[in-house]
Amino acid sequence: MAELSVRSVLVTGANRGLGLGLVQHFLRMPKPPQWIFAGCRDPKGQRAQELQNLASKHPNIIIIPLEVANPASIKAAAAQVGEHLGGSGLNILINNAGIVKLNALDAETLEDMSEVYTTNTIGPLLMGQAFLPLLKKAAQGSPGSGLSCSRAAIINLSSQGGSISSLLTWEIAQAPSYRCSKAALNMLSKCQSLAYKEHGILCVALHPGWVQTDMGRSLGLPPPVTLDDSVSPAHVSHGASHIPFRFLLLPSSSTSSSPGSWQHVCQGQHNWSGTTEGFCPLETWTGSQS
Repeated sequence: MAELSVRSVLVTGANRGLGLGLVQHFLRMPKPPQWIFAGCRDPKGQRAQELQNLASKHPNIIIIPLEVANPASIKAAAAQVGEHLGGSGLNILINNAGIVKLNALDAETLEDMSEVYTTNTIGPLLMGQAFLPLLKKAAQGSPGSGLSCSRAAIINLSSQGGSISSLLTWEIAQAPSYRCSKAALNMLSKCQSLAYKEHGILCVALHPGWVQTDMGRSLGLPPPVTLDDSVSPAHVSHGASHIPFRFLLLPSSSTSSSPGSWQHVCQGQHNWSGTTEGFCPLETWTGSQS
């Protein structure tokens, strides 16, 4: 398994759940990033207390005020991150922030649909645009060629709930606004991968599993995946159901399954909707796009 080595990473929605778990994971790495930018809407609020406590013990954590549904907030965050990085770029952007509205299809509303889509889909679009110069700079300043997280990457946290072929947990919660937003996020990830490949930036969408977070528990049943299992490669056992991060979207235009391609690295299987569904832990995000 390739070792992930990065100087900087930005995680949105980092004050709780998967976002906070990812921040903690990066801290536990043998070589933690020099900068871990933790974006959250209200850094001084009660929901950010655990993140604040973590940052007080780890000077490499920089808390960034960030509302991904607000273009002005995104622009300000990009400027703040750029100032901290100086002349270097941003290696990894993890678009994790997201919301869910558990409406039935017949009860879905324009307001809820718009709010969820703005946060879950438009937010990652605007984040990619705003941080593109810093990602380009990281790719240009990294040795070697090819696409990898050790160079520059956009990681969009999607959901199997947005898969047209599987519709995970439909019987439990219809949540059409959430599902549509994640299906759109998968397409956005594909578009980003095609547009940003020439700049040396890897772009993928990942399914973290049905995780024991506030959002995961909101469905009313106990989620099967712990937060540690979702974010930590220490729990990886190929062929087991708990391997973290389900790889949803084939980012390249190729459908080859030759060694070195994402299908090979992540042991994915194609389905009719054109996605790749397989398991891919954090440290294997170094696979090249063919």
